[in-house]
Amino acid sequence: MKIDGNIDWDVSEGLTPYPEAVARMETLQAAIREENARELIWLLEHPPLYTGGTSADPAELLSTAFPVYDTGRGGRYTYHGPGQRVGYVMLDLAKHCKDVRCYVHALEGWVIAALGHFGVEARRAEGRVGIWCDTKNGQEAKIGAIGVRIRRWVTMHGFAVNIAPDLNHFGGIVPCGISEYPVTSLADLGIDASMQDFDAALRATFPDFLINLAKAGGNCTVAPE
Repeated sequence: MKIDGNIDWDVSEGLTPYPEAVARMETLQAAIREENARELIWLLEHPPLYTGGTSADPAELLSTAFPVYDTGRGGRYTYHGPGQRVGYVMLDLAKHCKDVRCYVHALEGWVIAALGHFGVEARRAEGRVGIWCDTKNGQEAKIGAIGVRIRRWVTMHGFAVNIAPDLNHFGGIVPCGISEYPVTSLADLGIDASMQDFDAALRATFPDFLINLAKAGGNCTVAPE
């Protein structure tokens, strides 16, 4: 489905194997860069698995109960699984904003705005990666993760937001290297929301995400590969 100009929106049903997802992203990334292919927002769920980013510390992998994949995105270990909305964002930043830091900031803002549709006061946290909010007992917890990889200004990977996953599965890692805080989800917060509900919130807030990218401009602050 087309949502804006040359940007398509694809929602995959069922559970997409991680290697299959990476292969598709790498193929499309090259096509966007070399053939001016259409950009893509791809929403999906994965079977239970752990991924390690470029800063992953092996000591933070506490269990191999699920498959573990090394990936070229930034960050450390994270979990993907059923009940978690994963968004892979395939954009040509040369057309939007050639500033990696501003892109990540806008991506975080998009997730925060979508969560706001459910009454969640999500936020960034100084010195900590990801998207944060308060649990019902007032404890700060992580509800979303951000991890991107950029080659010649074309992005891949993106975000993961906990809608209703099994939070016990996060116990096999130190999520994003942060052990002091728990993880949470919309379901854990007492919010009954489906994947379709969250996707609708993402679509509603997507125009502002593009506007924020366009406003950012400037020069690259972190050089892509």
